[in-house]
Amino acid sequence: MATTRGLPPGQREVRKWPRLDLGIVPRFDPREWDLRVDGAVDRPLRLTYEELLALPSARVTSPFHCVTGWTTFDNAWDGVTVRELATRAGIQPGARFATFYCGDGYTTSHPLDVLYDADVLIVYRHDGNPLPLEHGGPVRLLVPKRYAYKSAKWVRRIAFTQEEELGYWEVRGYSNTADPWTEDRYA
Repeated sequence: MATTRGLPPGQREVRKWPRLDLGIVPRFDPREWDLRVDGAVDRPLRLTYEELLALPSARVTSPFHCVTGWTTFDNAWDGVTVRELATRAGIQPGARFATFYCGDGYTTSHPLDVLYDADVLIVYRHDGNPLPLEHGGPVRLLVPKRYAYKSAKWVRRIAFTQEEELGYWEVRGYSNTADPWTEDRYA
């Protein structure tokens, strides 16, 4: 096992990436799948999987921290920055947040100052392979500085908003900021 360098308090290192979700794994047909970017934007987007893959990409290597106490290190992710999608959609000046809607009914949200970090991606590859369905494929949100429940799986829509909308776990008492370094698990 790799060293525990950078292991947040209350976390343990694991090699295998456990699967945690709501028990629904949406099916993926690349001919029918799309990603919508809308809300407080001037040019709403509806991207096919191939169109998403054709956008400028970024690669990030990061740890991945789960609120249940495990961390995996050295995950290589490929995807599109949220900033790139916001720019292409023409985000409006009053927008300060984004809500992510997923294929299994899950939601979460973040302020733009978190989402615009260079390591925040809509990812479609993990460790050089297409993102597995059981881990959110074809695309998921990646926010490395937050617990994994803020990195929503099976993202189908990003809605930019003026006011923040709390997501699935946040309305059930989980922290909205979800910082692993301060063990900010619950509100």
